[in-house]
Order: sequence, then C-alpha cells, then structure tokens
Amino acid sequence: MEKRLNQTAIFPGRYVQGEGALEELRTEAARLGRSALIIAGSTARQRWIPQYLERWRERIDVVVEPFGGECSEEEIQRLSEVARRGRCEVVVGMGGGKAIDTAKAVAHGVSAPAVIAPTIASTDAPTSAVSVIYTPQGAFARYLFLPRNPDVVLVDTAVIAAAPVRFLVAGMGDALATWFEAQSCRQAWASNQCGGLATLAAWQLARLCYDTLLEQGVAAVMACREKVVTPALSAVVEANTLLSGLGFESGGLAAAHSIHNGLTRLEATHRYYHGEKVAFGVLAGLFLSGQPAAVVEEVYGFCQSVGLPTTLADVGLGDVTEGQLRQVAEAACVEGETIHHEPQPVTSSAVLAAIKTADRFGRERLGDNSP
Repeated sequence: MEKRLNQTAIFPGRYVQGEGALEELRTEAARLGRSALIIAGSTARQRWIPQYLERWRERIDVVVEPFGGECSEEEIQRLSEVARRGRCEVVVGMGGGKAIDTAKAVAHGVSAPAVIAPTIASTDAPTSAVSVIYTPQGAFARYLFLPRNPDVVLVDTAVIAAAPVRFLVAGMGDALATWFEAQSCRQAWASNQCGGLATLAAWQLARLCYDTLLEQGVAAVMACREKVVTPALSAVVEANTLLSGLGFESGGLAAAHSIHNGLTRLEATHRYYHGEKVAFGVLAGLFLSGQPAAVVEEVYGFCQSVGLPTTLADVGLGDVTEGQLRQVAEAACVEGETIHHEPQPVTSSAVLAAIKTADRFGRERLGDNSP
C-alpha cells in the first residue's frame, strides 16, 4: 500500500500566560489529580515555590523534588522512581528547558498528566511533546518523542521578566529557527515532528513567530533589563514559548537544530545555552541553503540587535580547529538528523563550509578581517 503523509498538528491541552499565572497551578493541577510531584530547578525552588506553596496545598498535595541539572536517562529514571514511590498523580516541571524536558519524560514514564511552568523563556520546550536527552556530561544523545503534549502550560510573565535577560535572548535564538526550518520542511515535503506534513496553521504560526521577534525583540530586551512586563515582553514570551513550540513541532525541524546538536560535541560550547547555539545554527543554515543577501543581512542585524551569537567565538569556539569543526559538521549530518529535511542534499563538507562562512560573515560585520 502506498504510504502517504497527512497534514498533522499537535498542541498542548491548555496554555495560560500572564502576570501571576503561577497562582493558577493549584487550580490547573487539581483538575488533573490529587497529588503532584514538582520537579524544580534551583531558581524555582529557592525563589518562586516558597511564595506559592501553601496556597497550592490548599487544593492539592505537593511534593517538591530538586532537578539534578541534566536531562539524562539517569535523572529521568531517578525522578520516575520518586514519582512512583510518592504515588503522584500529576507531574509538574518548573524551571528551565532541561528541567521541563525531564518532567515531560517522567510524566510519560509514570503515565501521569504533565503541567509545565517555565521560570525562563529560553526555549520552546514547554509546549512540545518531545524531550531532548543529553548525556550526564551535557552532550546531545537523542530525542524522546512523547505520545502527547503537556496537559497544561503556565507561563507567568512576571517570573520571566525577573530572570536574567540572557535567558530571554536565548529563547529568541531558539525561536528564530522556527520559520527557517518550517520553510525548509515545506519546500522539501519533509515530515514535521509529529510525523506528518505541516498544516497551514503551523506555517503561519512559524512566520508570526519570526515577525514578532523582529518587531518586538529589542523592546522586549529593554523591558526584561528593567524587570518589567510590557506588551513587547509578553509578545516575545509568547513567540519564544507558544509560537515557536507550535511552529517547530507542527512545522518541522531542519538544519539549525542539527548544527546545534553537532556543536554540543565540543565541550567548550556547553556553557552556552541551547538557543544561543541554535541561533548560530540558523546563521550557518542561511549559507547552507543560499538565502538572499537581504535575508542574511536581516537575520544578522537582528542577532546583533538583541545580543545573539554571530560568530563561533560567541559560542566558545574562538580557537576552534578545522578538525573540531569537521567533527561538528559530521555529527550534524548523521543518519536521522533533521538537517536531511533541507530541500537539497546535505553533506558534512557543505555544512563545514556553511559554518565557516557564517563565522567569517559575522566577524567581518564586527570589523574583524583577520584570516
């Protein structure tokens, strides 16, 4: 029988965003169960949970477990055992992208609903049905594709505004890839992250994500520096979280995230955030796909305006060797990587050339004409 790809899209069950949205955790979690395990990053545990814990406990039993810092098989197994021993009916992920991805994997493993409450807007992980699994040392290992999206996503914009601005900017780097990767998948008739072709909704959301970043990104950075919530900040938080999440998952991934995965093979990049490395993957992807000069200038200009990387040095690779870059390019092109969703055949040599060109372009924009 001839195999066909249908247009497919998937979404979280409920999305709530606004100042004070964390208050709603007690109501949203109580709709799903009587007891909750909160997998909490350090900032969530130290700053935000103490403010709300007693109010949450008026409606639902809550156990807080610290996140170990890496979304690894070992950490998922450890926290799954905590959830089973506590007979927790709901799993809540509160923190950054890795804590959130871990919570989603744990919820799946123990067959519990997932409630996600990000404390930063640094990735599009909160809404998606995928967890990115790393080794305990921080290198990319694999994607874990989950059968369902989170049941609830709670995004408190006051919490996001209180976080360091670098997190918001990194989220813009992750979101920046959404339009370009969805565009590649559409041109190639490649499958999205839920195993089908992109819908018109996904395509339009991906474009809206890109347009929102360009229009509101600089103003959102200024608001975050002042620790205040403005319409621009709210718009970019939605772009980083919801629009990017829906756009990448139902639109598809391509070169930028594969190049990110390749970059994680080099230890020097591990102190840089996911979205920062994805942003450089976007820039390399511009040259891999031969984007028009106007688009290249627009994207580099945006990255510079908000503080995203434009050179290899910006992701810790100022002294990188040719051999190390080749290692990155080869890792980006392994079988099964989403770089093969690009509309043209991709080789590691082509990726290496694109990475080097992206770095050169970025350096020369900054006035560095050295060899």
